[in-house]
Amino acid sequence: MAEERIQRRLAAIVSADMVGYSRLMEADEAGTLAGLRAVRTELIDPKIAEYRGRIVKTTGDGMLIEFASVTDAVQSCVEVQQALSAHNADIPHDRRIQFRIGINLGEIIIEGDDIYGTGVNVAARLEPLAETGGIVISGSVYDQIRSIMSLRCEDMGEQSVKNISTPVRCFAVRAGGESEDEPVVDQPIATAKSDKPTIAVLPFENISGDTEQEHFADGMTEDIMTALSKNRWLLVSARNSTFAYKGQSVDIRRVGQELNANFVLEGSVRKAGNRVRITAQLIDASDGNHLWAERFDRDLTDIFEVQDEITAMIAARIEPELGAAQRERVQLKTTNKLDAWETYHLALSLMYQYTKDSNAEAQRYFQQAIEIDPDFGPAHAGLAYTMFLSAVYFGSEATEELLDTALKEAETAIALDDRDAMSYFVLGRIHLIRREYDLSISAMRTAVDLNACLATAYCGLGDSLSYSGRVAEAIPQFEEAIRLSPHDPRKWAFLLYGSLALMLLERYDEAVDWAAKAIAVPNATFWPHAQLVAVYSYAGRSDEAHTAAENLLRKEPEFSANQFAHQFLFYHEDPSQIDRYSQVLCAAGLPE
Repeated sequence: MAEERIQRRLAAIVSADMVGYSRLMEADEAGTLAGLRAVRTELIDPKIAEYRGRIVKTTGDGMLIEFASVTDAVQSCVEVQQALSAHNADIPHDRRIQFRIGINLGEIIIEGDDIYGTGVNVAARLEPLAETGGIVISGSVYDQIRSIMSLRCEDMGEQSVKNISTPVRCFAVRAGGESEDEPVVDQPIATAKSDKPTIAVLPFENISGDTEQEHFADGMTEDIMTALSKNRWLLVSARNSTFAYKGQSVDIRRVGQELNANFVLEGSVRKAGNRVRITAQLIDASDGNHLWAERFDRDLTDIFEVQDEITAMIAARIEPELGAAQRERVQLKTTNKLDAWETYHLALSLMYQYTKDSNAEAQRYFQQAIEIDPDFGPAHAGLAYTMFLSAVYFGSEATEELLDTALKEAETAIALDDRDAMSYFVLGRIHLIRREYDLSISAMRTAVDLNACLATAYCGLGDSLSYSGRVAEAIPQFEEAIRLSPHDPRKWAFLLYGSLALMLLERYDEAVDWAAKAIAVPNATFWPHAQLVAVYSYAGRSDEAHTAAENLLRKEPEFSANQFAHQFLFYHEDPSQIDRYSQVLCAAGLPE
């Protein structure tokens, strides 16, 4: 009997997923299920039926829907998101039922009532790219609606998505931005507030004379755009806008004006034999001044591996430079005229001084930013982190009340934007000080997954692994943090906690080297000095330990060995480490 022919057809496929489902279920299982049921019955299912859609299947927190018409699919989803937004207006952020939606146009395979195929897979991969309450469509959908629907779409460029070999062109649909007078336009990749800084990544120039390197240079540019767009505080100019300058000799200040960009990244690729040299420089578009520049020389044993490595390093090294430039600008403004975003960056500049007084002042500014804009997630994360720093570094008692408040702020930040890697980093730090090791490690891994170029997330993951007893797994995380961001304002912490992990592995000489490097970082606290005393003592280098102890007391005259040991190793899984650490500090001549 002849094999039955596979049934196929072209369709618009919608993949929708509820945001924060597991968190909501854990907090209130019955209430969450009742709320989801009501939202579906009253808002979602009727709208799908109105636009002739078919719900193929549902999971606990997701839906797969098929439409015969692309415009019906998009319009239905836009109206669903608008209705959900209105429904959630009076509901607390941590209890809202919200969805992300991905829409693709592609061929599907029909098997009974179910559908399969790459068209379905692409829709499922687009959904996680959407912001909370947002919609992301594929280029095939965009091409169909651009001349029919008056929606605002933001060009996200080509996105590499899991298990799909070819990058997918994506657009973010502004569900609340319908206007008869406003056509579809290219906007920056990121979808955050317009007061955030914008960076334009110009096409990297191929100066090797080898036309085959043109694709490599363009791919490098696009990958850097994608990597930078994962920094939720930064807008990235659309690919179409920046590639219009390809092959031109341009005035950076003019580019900044034309693209409304604060910063411009440009670079070049030169291949010679089996070696490639990549240069990159970050420029302030307002005055043309160079903020950062670096050169990378690599063997081309695997061209894609080199491209991935350099992309990650450039993105990671730009982030702290942009942040520092932004904070310097804010400090020149009159304090009482700052908005939430500027107040947040003023708080960051104070927090990174790592003193008790500056941390307390940073906490006040984070609270002020929240008062200006209660929905500004990064301010909630910053407030939680200053509470963590107070409890760990600056002598505040790690009371249950303080830790509960910090945890609530971190969770609020994630409820407001659950794709912000920094918020998960902060959540992981709070879980760690509560000795919730598995939760801490999970949050840190999420931070790394969301932004693989965020150096501090690797440090946080290493710290969580180290304190939970998985020390050998921690060392590569600290090494990656330093490799990605060697000039990071938190570098002293990368080195300090790496030194502690090496000490726990009894690799004392390496631990000494890391602690000594931590001391050399300008904004380091006295903590690395104390760690240097300890590792000298563990290594049996008593004379050097005594000298380091004298230097420590000059920096921190009120130092107490027992108090510091309890602070530094407070959340270590093995309490006996605290007593031993205190004893070696005292043996070096430090007061008990």
